[in-house]
Amino acid sequence: MSESSHILRNDPSSQIEDAASRIWGALQSNREGNGGELSVSDEAVARLLTAAIKLYYAKTDGEDRTFRPLMGERDEYVCATEVITAATELLRAMSLSPMELALWWRRRPDDAGFTSGPHAEPATRTDAPLPSEAQDSGSTS
Repeated sequence: MSESSHILRNDPSSQIEDAASRIWGALQSNREGNGGELSVSDEAVARLLTAAIKLYYAKTDGEDRTFRPLMGERDEYVCATEVITAATELLRAMSLSPMELALWWRRRPDDAGFTSGPHAEPATRTDAPLPSEAQDSGSTS
């Protein structure tokens, strides 16, 4: 074993990259070989989903940006029903309601006008002035 391959195997980021590829390949093989039935324990699925959520949050929070958390384009690999099913159960697992999700809904850091964090862009106003602002600008005292 060379020193460089030993370093890569001990690097947590490389281990995560390798594990993600192996898990995706195993999932595809398992689904094709078993007619769509999965023989994976609930605990294993929960461990993977928990790790994926922690990883996504750490990456987006640390880099002050978001990225598409799913492979492919639109519903290439995951359909809307699968996303809603997972999202609903994630909310239930944390005793959260759709109302609380709406309260936490936020603009993505990479959207125009994001105004916090080290990579923030200055906000630009694109809406029309409020009626009180229009009156103030036109009044003479």
